[in-house]
Amino acid sequence: MVKVTLLDYGAGNVKSLYNALVALGCDVEQTDEPAKVAAAAVLLFPGVGAFGACMSMLERKQLVEPLKAYIRAGRPFLGICLGMQTLFEASDESTGVRGLGIVPGTVGRFDGTRLGLAVPQIGWNGIIPRQASPLLDALSPGDAVYFVHSFRAPLGAAAPEWVLCETEYGERFVSGIQRGKVAAVQFHPEKSGPVGLAVLGGFISSSLAMPPAKAVAAAAHQPGRPRVPIGSSSSGLCKRIVACLDVRANDKGDLVVTKGDQYDVRDKEDGGDVRNLGKPVALAR
Repeated sequence: MVKVTLLDYGAGNVKSLYNALVALGCDVEQTDEPAKVAAAAVLLFPGVGAFGACMSMLERKQLVEPLKAYIRAGRPFLGICLGMQTLFEASDESTGVRGLGIVPGTVGRFDGTRLGLAVPQIGWNGIIPRQASPLLDALSPGDAVYFVHSFRAPLGAAAPEWVLCETEYGERFVSGIQRGKVAAVQFHPEKSGPVGLAVLGGFISSSLAMPPAKAVAAAAHQPGRPRVPIGSSSSGLCKRIVACLDVRANDKGDLVVTKGDQYDVRDKEDGGDVRNLGKPVALAR
């Protein structure tokens, strides 16, 4: 089986992406060595943190030139989050720092005051396909992916032929780019459940002559589910309520959901037992 190379340059946790790729049946190699980046058959670059710090780390590890050469050769590549932003020429996050310069344009910050929205964007949102791609083949209405970012590529930052998809967050921004086998997304497919696995599966399946069966299955469009037309949004911004349960052990050692008054969770009657409102697993369903 051909190895899939995961660039781990030391700036963040890549375990979630590693686990997602393994779940898709991939043989994954993590590396920060320039020679292994240059020799990779398929390369994924999950960027984390600040633009300037990321570029500094890539420079220090002598990864900038191998990355540029790999991507400019049109070989299979997927950047994620900051891994997408570094493909641009620059970012307002780190003035004076040059990006990889693969895609013309500059990344900017969301204007939360003008938009009336919280920055960073943290949560689930839809995507609007702008070109056909194996990464988005399985996308259906209602599907959403997970974002966490303060900076984005505004419309017009990338040449139209690069734009894979867009997203609405107070304004329209570029949430994915692709040209040939080189692609990148602003969202986190590894944290986006089955929809994210379909995106990763589509990338892997289109990058290898003999992709793992699990990757092919994850990327397959499900019969009976309509595809999202080019130019239409799969979903809007998803507002979700997360129920928080106060759980503790009672005097018998059982975990129960309880409710307290100024941290006092014991009933005034019934022998002063810990107030029991039910089992946490049952109530969380």
